[in-house]
Amino acid sequence: MTNTVNPVLRVAPAAPAEAAAYFRASLAFHADVSDVAAALAADGDPGFVVLDSRSTESWDQGHVPGAIHLPTALIPEQAEQLLDKSVPVVTYCWGPGCNGATRAALALAELGYQVKEMLGGFEYWAREGFAYETWQGPVRRDADPLTAPVDGECGC
Repeated sequence: MTNTVNPVLRVAPAAPAEAAAYFRASLAFHADVSDVAAALAADGDPGFVVLDSRSTESWDQGHVPGAIHLPTALIPEQAEQLLDKSVPVVTYCWGPGCNGATRAALALAELGYQVKEMLGGFEYWAREGFAYETWQGPVRRDADPLTAPVDGECGC
């Protein structure tokens, strides 16, 4: 009898304490689209600003309402005019296949800003059915049932 280990368990899971530290750290660095949307929709100041790190053409195509537009390459020279270092920043770019938000978060952190990256980026903002703005005005798409519940909460 051959004793083969499946690909999932080929490398054993981390010890519970290590896993807890890793996932706690992950939450310190990341926020998901629906949490950002919920915080922005609540009454009052959400306690953070959202930063779109894409090009002007991408911004015009669609962006999170209320976001600050600051392309990554311009962060070193313009961040201090647009952002308050006492207010956490949530960065986003196109989507999970793009690391532009990560590069923007790194640039901001190196300048002394508290920063998180919005997982899923603009792609998942739109796919989950949240309203966004374009150069032509506001837009909202139906939620993609593969990324968000059609009715109710996701429960996560």
